[in-house]
Amino acid sequence: MEFLLHLINQADLGISLLIFIFGLAAFILSTISGGGGALVLVPVLNWTLGLSNTAPVLNLGVFLGRPARLIIFWKHINWKVCLYYAPAAIGGAYLGAWLFFQFRLEWLQILVGLFLISTIWQYRFGKKERSFTMRLWYFVPLGILVSVFGTIIGAMGPVLNPFYLNLGLDKEELIATKTANSFLMGLSQIGSYTFFGLLKDEYWIYGLILGVGASLGSIVGKRFLSDMSSTSFRRWVIALMVISGGMLIFKQLQALL
Repeated sequence: MEFLLHLINQADLGISLLIFIFGLAAFILSTISGGGGALVLVPVLNWTLGLSNTAPVLNLGVFLGRPARLIIFWKHINWKVCLYYAPAAIGGAYLGAWLFFQFRLEWLQILVGLFLISTIWQYRFGKKERSFTMRLWYFVPLGILVSVFGTIIGAMGPVLNPFYLNLGLDKEELIATKTANSFLMGLSQIGSYTFFGLLKDEYWIYGLILGVGASLGSIVGKRFLSDMSSTSFRRWVIALMVISGGMLIFKQLQALL
């Protein structure tokens, strides 16, 4: 209890309030667009907490916000996809944390950003349902790559959307399956951040506050999602992927210049 009070006293009230508000808004958007809320938070956390603390706090907050989304979307989870993706992602998270601890690999964001932007042409601005053939076993290498990059960068959710869409997952099923996979991967991420000492003092509190905002955002976003058509959902997903890709590239170019 004394340790918790010590952490609370170290946390800045203004930063805490800002993180809560942006977490709430980002996860309303994330729920109606298949993910990407975490990526929207990257610039906010970079500004308030610094580059070196963004990925651990972001992944902690998103992880704590996932149980609420899991509960409200539980019946829509595609467990076959989880069986292929989750074990590989758990292993990849430890590798990613080790790389984060040893090196700074932000240049990977440019490659990820270009891939996300390309989806607007892959799906012909939302008119095309699928852009390539997707197999279940593809989620094994995807689990490793996405968890490694996500542990380093702090937000990789939109990258998986084209693969879920091309497998035929839509709306609630896409969000539910993605959340289940991310939750299992998050267990490994938080454990690895803790092991390497990347989560310190008040940053645990900031992650907790972000998790509360994310949970409320998922509940509110679910109400909007129920009224959306599949075409509208797909367009929202593509729009956020393109925006997320642009943000990643801009962020990295800023760092290089």
